[in-house]
Amino acid sequence: MIHRLTLAWTGFHAAASGWSRLQNANIICRTPRLPSFHPSGKILFIAGVIFMNTRSEPANPIFTVGHSNLEFADFLAVLAARGVRILCDVRSRPASFRFPQFNRESLEAGLSSAGVRYEFFGETLGGRPADPRVYHEDGRVDYAARRHAHDFLEGIERTLALSRTGVTAVMCAEEDPLQCHRFLMICPALLERGITPTHLRRGGVLESQRDAEDRLLVLHGFDDVTSTSLFVAGREAALRDALVLQSKDFAFRASPEAAEYF
Repeated sequence: MIHRLTLAWTGFHAAASGWSRLQNANIICRTPRLPSFHPSGKILFIAGVIFMNTRSEPANPIFTVGHSNLEFADFLAVLAARGVRILCDVRSRPASFRFPQFNRESLEAGLSSAGVRYEFFGETLGGRPADPRVYHEDGRVDYAARRHAHDFLEGIERTLALSRTGVTAVMCAEEDPLQCHRFLMICPALLERGITPTHLRRGGVLESQRDAEDRLLVLHGFDDVTSTSLFVAGREAALRDALVLQSKDFAFRASPEAAEYF
């Protein structure tokens, strides 16, 4: 037997909830009751219940940036120009032999003196995860699988929580986001939550997420679904394929025998 269910409003009023409006979409509200079934077959929703919207944009922008070979003063100037107050370091190994100014201790001290908060995320959002289950047989990190890991999700939520307190930048080493796990692994998780990052490029030039995606699509032969194309119905599927192809070239790769130790 097929039952047809219809929805019925029961006269929701903001005053009934105790709040005139929801200031922050991530405020934890009272636990809502499940809808009840009326004998007429309609679903009745209890008036005054507020349902949390988990896909709201944060109050402050989220940038991504690669330190590359910049002098620390130049790197700091890029951050300052965009008002960055929190830097999330997503390098699994926060050290650089070639560019010691970006070793964790030096970087943290320099940022602190400039009034920028440093937070280390290498264990949860780093591109060399310790979990052997998120490596392909050839030793390459499976970014899609990693995005489902519990600790990775905790890292994303922690990043979003920080972004609500100040302008935030997610930092790794590579200048071009297309060659870095911050774009290939982390950005898709942000986008799934309705957060659209912007990429800080050399000289402080801004690249939108959309423009970065278009570059990726063109790079892998999906020119027909870029922003300038008339037919973009297949853009989402093409992006998924392009991310996989790009990851084959730029994802961290351990030897198959050593993958379990990373």
